[in-house]
Amino acid sequence: MSSQGTAKRGRSSNYEYVIARVRSRRASLFDDDDYRKLVRMGTGEIARFMEETEYESEMNALGSRYSGVDLVEYALNRNLAKHFDDLLRWSEGALYDYIARYLRKFDVWNVKTVIRGLYADSDATEVEDDLIRAGEFSERRIDQLLNAGSIEEVVEQLDDTIFGDSLAEAYEVYEESNVLVPLENAVDRAFYEMMLDGLPDNPEIDSPTGLYVEFLEAEVDFRNLRNALRLARSGADIDPSEYYIEGGKLFDEQSLAQLASNFDGLVAAVRESTYGDDLDQALGALEDAENLIEFERALDAALLEYADRLSNRYPLSVCPVLSYILAKEREVDNIRAIARGREAGLEPDEIEQELVIL
Repeated sequence: MSSQGTAKRGRSSNYEYVIARVRSRRASLFDDDDYRKLVRMGTGEIARFMEETEYESEMNALGSRYSGVDLVEYALNRNLAKHFDDLLRWSEGALYDYIARYLRKFDVWNVKTVIRGLYADSDATEVEDDLIRAGEFSERRIDQLLNAGSIEEVVEQLDDTIFGDSLAEAYEVYEESNVLVPLENAVDRAFYEMMLDGLPDNPEIDSPTGLYVEFLEAEVDFRNLRNALRLARSGADIDPSEYYIEGGKLFDEQSLAQLASNFDGLVAAVRESTYGDDLDQALGALEDAENLIEFERALDAALLEYADRLSNRYPLSVCPVLSYILAKEREVDNIRAIARGREAGLEPDEIEQELVIL
């Protein structure tokens, strides 16, 4: 991808072409009615339902090797990687660079997944099932991470990547606290630093770069919000300001630390911010959330809603592409949660609580 990427970066951006392709793909995503049907199906029925959708080729290709939930999960991950590879194949110029950078979020996902698996002493096969091979890490790198015998070994293996310095620092805190938040936050921080590196602090409003920065600022704000609450709920003696991610506009280190133990204050701060009008409905869901999982689901829905609003306002920009990436992720996460929930014997209403539904 590197040599191809270098050539693509040298060309002018082809927004109209890519966005037309993305709109077509977006139209084929599952809707909320599809999810409500799926939560009432058994795993075999879910697989058959997917065979009649745009997951058909993956289901057919993998059907001889896997069945049930395993078939659904492998098909989901393969389909996700295919769609995001297509985005890179279609894109040129700065647009290609924006998308390539953003897709490194799956390197972040994979690092966190491996670390969580080791922390929970999970089976390597279970961890591998959760990996999404859509970032920049090579197959060899991912296999090395999967074969690591300890979290310390994972940190050492990532020494030569964008995550190296942050993870090494966080590992010392992890050893003292035995809480994963410092490690996960270090990975997030390195990712967003890379994303924002080289971009202007005050780009021209409504310009392609300006819209990219606005979208990233929202993601950083929501990540800080999520981390503040996780730290407050963890009970660990950790200062939230130490894990503040720069690049957002809603919080500074001091205000985030003050709000980390004040749920009502957190919601009020968002409501009074530049996101307030756009996220009114989602904020209502945040206030109604009774636990951390519900809160995080509502945050995911809020970010999706914000991305969609940016896309509608600026249809010829990177925003529709980034919004599609989030929407596709949501689809895959929801289908996976439904399949796992049905296999575990959960009731439909219990599974629906796990879904991000707008």
